[in-house]
Amino acid sequence: MAKFPLVVGLGALAAAGAVVVLAERLYRELEVQLAGAILNIITTSGVYVAGDRESVYFGLSGAAPFGLRMTPECSSAFLLLPLLVVTMAMLWFRPANARRLFFSLGVSAVVVVLVNQLRILTIVGLVHQLGPDEGYYWGHTLLGSMVSVFGGAVSLVLFVWLATRKKNA
Repeated sequence: MAKFPLVVGLGALAAAGAVVVLAERLYRELEVQLAGAILNIITTSGVYVAGDRESVYFGLSGAAPFGLRMTPECSSAFLLLPLLVVTMAMLWFRPANARRLFFSLGVSAVVVVLVNQLRILTIVGLVHQLGPDEGYYWGHTLLGSMVSVFGGAVSLVLFVWLATRKKNA
């Protein structure tokens, strides 16, 4: 790979990282919109998304409606940054693998987003089953954190595996 395409690739990754950091609130709004769309499909208890407040409300037709606000710590935005940094490092050392690295990044980024949606659904399910206090505690603090950590690890391992595996002959 010539120097110019390498610089363009590294610049694009750095720019993507900057956009993730600088547009983090917009990213959270999009994540909440996605969570609301998924909840609308799988529940019948009423869902309302307040994107400008990064919040999704569910269980609206029940006795105990509940809302989740996505803070920066709950977003998958910052889980994408390590993937971008690893991609930059691998691109720097192996620029000939650029196509494979960008593919691996794309797949792993989708996994990170889906894992965060699974975390939200875990919280919603436990709030529904155990009630707001206990369900939120178990869903957010314990099980939800485990989903995030495990999912982040899976996405990183998947990235490395996709980026470094040998082609079948």
